[in-house]
Amino acid sequence: MVPVLALTLLTGVAAGCGDDDDNSSLPTTTEQSTTSVDQMAGATATKDIVDTAVAAGNVTVLVEAVQAAGLVETLKGAGPFTVFAPTDAAFADALAALDMTKESLLADKERLATILKYHVVAGKTLAADVVGLDGKDIATVAGPTIRITVDGDMVRVNDAKVTAADIVTSNGVIHVIDKVLLPPS
Repeated sequence: MVPVLALTLLTGVAAGCGDDDDNSSLPTTTEQSTTSVDQMAGATATKDIVDTAVAAGNVTVLVEAVQAAGLVETLKGAGPFTVFAPTDAAFADALAALDMTKESLLADKERLATILKYHVVAGKTLAADVVGLDGKDIATVAGPTIRITVDGDMVRVNDAKVTAADIVTSNGVIHVIDKVLLPPS
């Protein structure tokens, strides 16, 4: 049960719509920082998934979501976990598309946890393994599956592109993606 909860921790978009709050402080996809990905990769192996994500600087909304959903201790657990981590820019795009604010996302903890768990797969799946999963559906900690597709050097998880792979942590691996994955409703 703990591994399932830990996987749930990372990533997502949640419930609650609203026009009251401004999303302008969130970066757009064109503002993604390769420096942040480099920082994340440099923090690998000795830090767990949560601490590595905190050090990255480009997945702060994900970190806030994990905290709001109460999944920090789970994702700091033994694992191993594979986390598909959306960037802040991916969250900004998802929030805009869903006409939501970050605050409304973080407020619905049950839905938030489900979304985050949809970004987590049990076990440590490195890029070399992901390529071998082309066309396959993989079960997430949330239950519903994600589809892996490979086209040359491009790996997609559902419709999200993997922009940085194999950020190895002490309890798993992080693959950065450019979109928030939403589980089927």
